[in-house]
Amino acid sequence: MNLKLGKLKKIDLREYWKHEALDFTRWLALPENLEELGNEIGVDITLIQTEAGVGRFSADILAQEETTGRKIVIENQLETTDHSHLGQILTYAAGIEAEYIVWIVREARDEHKQAVDWLNEHTDEKINFFLIRIELWQIGDSNPAPKFVVVSRPNDWTKSIRGTANEQTALSETKLMQLDFWQQLHDFAVNQKPPLRLRTPRAQHWYDVAIGRSDCHVALTALITENQIGCEIYIPNSKALFHSLHSNQVAIETALGLSGLLWQELPERKASRIRAFLPFDFARQPREVAFRWLFETTLKFKAVFAKPWPLASTDGQPGNI
Repeated sequence: MNLKLGKLKKIDLREYWKHEALDFTRWLALPENLEELGNEIGVDITLIQTEAGVGRFSADILAQEETTGRKIVIENQLETTDHSHLGQILTYAAGIEAEYIVWIVREARDEHKQAVDWLNEHTDEKINFFLIRIELWQIGDSNPAPKFVVVSRPNDWTKSIRGTANEQTALSETKLMQLDFWQQLHDFAVNQKPPLRLRTPRAQHWYDVAIGRSDCHVALTALITENQIGCEIYIPNSKALFHSLHSNQVAIETALGLSGLLWQELPERKASRIRAFLPFDFARQPREVAFRWLFETTLKFKAVFAKPWPLASTDGQPGNI
């Protein structure tokens, strides 16, 4: 068999994006392109606005993490990194109180990579710096294809250890177990090639998964001391949404194939939850049992809760969409 292979050719960024703000920023702000960037760095990115005002200056893109609302600031530079842009991105991050700072460039100087590495090493686990190189590639006469190349990113393992260093030893040990559990679940799920955007694991008892809605998301829980795992729909700030879903309880539980969900309105809090739990002995049972249940239940929750359900009427009965 004699297959003819094409040759990759690198395209000058300015051939495609003539103007940084008018062309590149607008291109990047499209949902499918922010999704591609998010897949590369392990963060669910939802646009808030472009050219977001920060005092007398403006950040190229202001966004947020879909499941948590954490602020993301993105600074674009279709040139080689310089001190001016590094200062700008730090100014924007401080003004916006961003927890994710993404600097996208044509080329990264060694001293600026070292600076971003240093920032990641000397900030806590809430602050995350990414230095990204953008490239354009073409095969023959094909359309140019963008490629995000991560030059510098936070070391989540190191940050998680640092974040628990001042806690009690028992808590630190639990945190490390949680990080290891979510990392293994992440690897298990990626191998299944799921229709999910999987974020970077953290040392905490929950793991958030976006389902394509801004008003709720899936939250997985690993309660190690209670030998229990869970999958829930977490609604951060909408009692109306909870009531609408609750009015469709029978239909939802039938669609999920799960009975006995815990419907927790939590009237004293802004948030509400719809939860499913499974007993799991972390010391004795194979972790794959937990991973498979969490993975399959997440897919069910995404399929059922991502779609609209009839709104609740004033008498508590299902109404019209």
